[in-house]
Formats: sequence, structure tokens, C-alpha cells
Amino acid sequence: MKSPRTASQHLSPVIAEAAPAPDDAAGPGAPLQAPPADVLPPGAAPPVESLDDTLGEESFRAMDRTVAASVVMLTGGLSPSALGLAAMDWWIHLAAAPGKRTELAVKAARKASRLMAHMAAATVAKDQPPCIEPLPGDHRFRAEGWRVPPFSVYEQAFLLTQQWWHNVTHEVPGVSPHHEDVMSFVARQWLDVASPSNFPLTNPEVLARTAETGGANFVEGFRNWTQDVARAATGRPPVGAEAFQPGRTVAVTPGEVVYRNALIELIQYAPTTEAVAAEPVLLVPAWIMKYYILDLSPVNSLIRYLVAQGRTVFCISWRNPTGADRDVSLDDYRRLGVMAALDAVEAIAPGRKVHAAGYCLGGTLLAIAAAAMGRAGDRRLASATLLAAQTDFSEPGELALFVDDSQVYALDSMMWLKGYLSADQMAGAFQLLRSNDLVWSRRVRDYLMGDRAPMTDLMAWNADATRMPYRMHAEYLKRLYLDNDLAAGRFVVDGRPVALQNIRVPLFVVATERDHVAPWRSVYKIQHLADTAVTFLLTSGGHNAGIVSEPGATGRHFRVTTKSAEDLCAGPDEWAATATAKAGSWWPEWRAWLDASSGAARVSPPPMGAPAKGYPPLGPAPGTYVF
Repeated sequence: MKSPRTASQHLSPVIAEAAPAPDDAAGPGAPLQAPPADVLPPGAAPPVESLDDTLGEESFRAMDRTVAASVVMLTGGLSPSALGLAAMDWWIHLAAAPGKRTELAVKAARKASRLMAHMAAATVAKDQPPCIEPLPGDHRFRAEGWRVPPFSVYEQAFLLTQQWWHNVTHEVPGVSPHHEDVMSFVARQWLDVASPSNFPLTNPEVLARTAETGGANFVEGFRNWTQDVARAATGRPPVGAEAFQPGRTVAVTPGEVVYRNALIELIQYAPTTEAVAAEPVLLVPAWIMKYYILDLSPVNSLIRYLVAQGRTVFCISWRNPTGADRDVSLDDYRRLGVMAALDAVEAIAPGRKVHAAGYCLGGTLLAIAAAAMGRAGDRRLASATLLAAQTDFSEPGELALFVDDSQVYALDSMMWLKGYLSADQMAGAFQLLRSNDLVWSRRVRDYLMGDRAPMTDLMAWNADATRMPYRMHAEYLKRLYLDNDLAAGRFVVDGRPVALQNIRVPLFVVATERDHVAPWRSVYKIQHLADTAVTFLLTSGGHNAGIVSEPGATGRHFRVTTKSAEDLCAGPDEWAATATAKAGSWWPEWRAWLDASSGAARVSPPPMGAPAKGYPPLGPAPGTYVF
């Protein structure tokens, strides 16, 4: 990827071999002449004739990127070209499929007939069973008021229409699967907007609240709306987030920053037991989020839990990049992040192997680092734990809606112009994936019902988002999401491709059942890629709440199995059908696995930092980069 420097910084000498000189050619010392275009090697481009030509080419590309960036910023990060290509693919194939169109007409007539029958029955008895039920996870129509006409008619008509549009956008002969998913996503967005639950006159809950409060709910809702608009305009966090400040109410586990470079602060946590396991734990969070997802409130802090179990814990806190960091690469995150942290841990706890654990993008980066270490014979790792982290991106889930060549070019151009991908643009994409839950249901509650959901530590952390530098994120989207280089063995580190088969330590892999960022079936694929023992654990919850799963919380369960390098691989659905469910948090299961992967000896905790080796304590946790 080229950064918008001057064109001369990107130029390299063009060396062209001259064709064999004819008998009457100039003698030795004459300038080399490029061969005619018709004798250039196949696929070779004609040589650059002048600096002016290259400068002009760079200017043209900059013009293209500026226009693309301007357009995509107006569309909320979505590429109109990508949407147009999907719509054209769908429309052309639907127009050429008379059988599919006839099927849709028949289904529309059947649904209309079912709705009319339901309406007729509801006029006789109001407790008629519905003719269609909402999809699992759709909680918009749970209230009893939706069982009574006319609201039951509104609900049933909407759900039947929603089902019909699913038929319209799926199984159209010839449409590419990606374009099918995009069109289904677009249809779902419009349907979520038009849901009867979003309008006061068609929502029985809103009408009941209005009658109960005499319209005060709308006054409160308007106040909530003005607060949200004012905070968004001034860049302030949501209402209530001020109660969760790192170092005061969250991220309060005692520790010291023992290393800092341009990209990370490394935090070493104070021991709470007289003796600790010899092998320390290094946590590598994702740089798309602040590290303290792993150290929220004391009751649900994974870091505090590990320290209480007699573990020496180190955690990376990533610096939030700015436009000046536009050229920070994905490999910089490996070198200045994982490898620099390992060097520091080795200096502070010499001679001890390290249990490394990476969350989300941090897990993907840890897998890359572990594979490169295996190839290089670096044996400092005792194990690697991947938390909701993908290594094979061939089926990345709903985020694939935003990843194709057109969309990546649009995002790349926007990042090229600004130097980074902003937090609000990433948050917008995630909200669109679950617009029913994260957008419209919230607006109904806040603005029509006049309620405010109480702020939680997890919600406040989620609002404390970060940016991502241009070059790193462009490489990540292109090399991992689009080209799937890591799973294919094409991802290059230090000039050589790395292979996940080179990981030489046992793996503990955690996936979550309702993860729309790293779907569990995608996370599961590490078992087909690694030639080492893999313990795979599937826990309840989503991408964040499934990982923050403290012991004692109700309603938690998980399934776990271990596959040795010699065992046969099973498909994800086959695995799910045979793995036995266990109640409770998965944290004790991981702790027991760490114990089994560690030496039996307990040792005195290492000192805080190693000043003599260049790692002095630099200040108390949570450090400065978290702010």
C-alpha cells in the first residue's frame, strides 16, 4: 500500500535489458535502449519514460482516492459501487429466472392468504395463535400488547413481509453468494426501519406508556435525544459512561507499567499470593479496543482472577494511533507489540516460558507470532490461547458483508485520506450488523418510551473505542480477509511465509456461540490448520460478554474437547453434536488447563520490572496509553 508521500519517494530505478545489438548498433559505451514494446517479455510493462509521467500517474491515483474517500464518508463507510454491483447481479439474475419470480408470486399469495385468515380469526377470538413467529433473538414483539388486534395484524404482516423478502434475496439462480448476502443485508436494514415497533401509533407498548404518563415519556425521550445529539457532536461518551473511568472504577487491578515504546505499554500486575506458577501469562488484547476489557470491574476482571489464582500476569496496552501513525504496519504490531513484550517478560522473569493469550485481533496476531517463532526455533512460549480469534478468514461471518474488493478500496481510500480508520466508522459497521438490537430497539426505549438503560462497565468500555492506522488496517483487510493469506501459508514475516503448522506449543481456543465478529465455526478451523494439540472451548454469549464470563454469573455454559495432533478432525457441527455441555464459567477450565501445561513448582513472584536490564517501573497501572 502506498502512502500519500511525494511520488519521488516511491520511485525506483527502472533497469531494462537491451535487446541484442544488431551489427550496425552503436559500440560499447552507448546508452542502453529499451526494446520495442512488441518484444517485451510477456506481462512486462513498458519502462517509465520520465519522472513527469510517474508524477502524473501518482496525481491521477490521488484524485481517484480523494473522490472515493469523499463518497464513502458520505455513505457511512459503505461503498456505493459494492452495493450497486450486488444489486445489479441480483436484479439481472432475477429477471432471467421466470421460475423464481413465479415462486415468489405464489409465496406472496400464500402469505397474503395466511394473513387474511389470521385477521378473520382474530375478529372472532382475540387470543388466536400467530401464523408466524419472530426469529430467535428478535425481541421486538414480546409484549402481550402485540397479541391483540390491530397490533397483532401489524406484527404478523411485518413478519410475513420479512420472510418473503428473505425468499426474494436468497436462492436466485446465478447470484454470487457474497452479493446474495449483501442484498439480504440491505433488505433487512430497510425492513428494520419500517418495523411497526418503531412508530408510536403502531407500537402498543409506546401507546400504553403514553396513556400511563400522560405523554411525559415523549418529553423524557426528547430530553434523551438532545443529550445524545449534544454528546455525539462534542465527542463525549454516552450518558453514564463517566462513572466508569480507567484507574478509578475499571482497570483497577494493581500493577506497574514496566515497558513503553511507540506502540505499547506493558503492564505487570502485582502478585496477591506468596508463591506463583513459574510460567507467567502474557495477555495480547486487540488494538481495535482498549485493553481493559480484560480488567473491567473487580468482580469480572480476568486479570484480577488470574492474579488471584497465583499467576504472574503481564498485559499489553496499545497506544491509540493518530494520522501521524499512518504508516505503522501489521508487522510493526507484531515486532513492537508481541515480540517486544516477550523480550520484556523474559528480562523480568528469566528462564521461564510464557503462556501467551490473545483476544480477537490480538489472538490472530499472536498466532502469526507463534508460527514465526516456531519457524525460527524460538522456544519462549509454553502455550498459546486464542480468545474469539480467527486464523482462517474464508468464512468470516457477517463482517464479510463489508469486505470485498470494492468495499476495501473505498475504506482504503478513506483511511489514505485521514491516515486512520476512526472509531465511529468501525462502531457504525458493527451496529448495522445488529441494527435491530443496537439501533432501533435502543431508540424506541430511549426516545419513545422515555427510558434509559443503566450504563454498565461493558457498555462504557465499548464506547471507549480506538482508531486503527491506515497501513496496518489496509494490510489486515487485504492479506487476511480478502486473500486469506495466513490460512493459505502465504503470510510473510521477515521475508518468508509463515505457516500455522509451525506452531509448536499446545493451543487453547475459545469461541462464543453468538459471535458476529468471529463466528465460532470460523474460529474452530484452527483445528484443521495446526499440527499441535488443540483444546477447543465453545462458551455461551457473544464476542465480548462470552469472554467476560466471571465465575458465579448465572446462565453460563460451555463445551470443551481436546484434539491431539494425531486425532482425526471433525466438522464443527459434528463436534457440537457430540461435545458435552458444562454449566458455569469457562475461566476455571482455562485455569486448570494452564496448570496442566505448567510445571508443578511454585516460585516467589518476580520483581516488578527489571531496572538493571532496562525495564524499570514507569508508573502505576493502567498507565497512560489507555487514556
